[in-house]
Parts: sequence; C-alpha cells; structure tokens
Amino acid sequence: MKLYSYPRCSTCRKAIAWLQSRGLDPTAGAQVGSSANVALIDITVQPPSPGELQLALDQLGRKRLLNTSGQSYRALGAAAVQAMDDASLLQALASDGKLIKRPFLVLEDGRTVTGFQQSEWEGLFS
Repeated sequence: MKLYSYPRCSTCRKAIAWLQSRGLDPTAGAQVGSSANVALIDITVQPPSPGELQLALDQLGRKRLLNTSGQSYRALGAAAVQAMDDASLLQALASDGKLIKRPFLVLEDGRTVTGFQQSEWEGLFS
C-alpha cells in the first residue's frame, strides 16, 4: 500500500494516526512489498505516477482527485483546469502534488481513495 501525504496537512496526519491505530505502519521511505505495511510518500516531493493518477481518475473522477482549495489550483484557475483534457490534467497532477487531493491512498489491489473520511476508510479495511 502507498500513502501519499503532505507532512503539514492535518487531514493527512489524521489518516496516518487512524492507520496506526489499526496496526498499520506508515513508514517514510519504505518500499512497497517491504516489511512496512504502508509506504509513506511526501506527495510534494514524489507525486503519484501517471498510471496511479489515471487509475484514480477512472475510479474517482476529476472532482475527487483535485485539491480545489489549494494554492496550486487557485494559481491555475478553475476555468483553466476545467478546460484541460484528461492527458493535460494528468500531466499537471504528476508534476505538482499539491494539485492532488490528499491524502492519496493506493491499495495493493489498485483501488484508490483521496481525502480522509473515516467511514469510507473503515469500509476499505473491513
């Protein structure tokens, strides 16, 4: 499992604490498949891959993928983002992790989820 987060994001910290309370170990720098349960990745340093972003776009749609309250989104402007085709949007997201709603979780089976809503996450891990 991979958890893309931003260290200064309070929602990301809540998600990490929730995972830890369930015995999962988000570990910075961990490789997928290592002894750590969850590879913890700083989304601003290493955004999700274009493939992971495409999966998320297919599963969640644009609205759940974009961090519409962030500075990067506001700098681009809502009209510019809406005018982008999917390929351009994925390119922008892959180059600026702050455009992506966080936390961004990629499960081992390929499912993705953005944001932290406890009830949704409980459903994923039940």
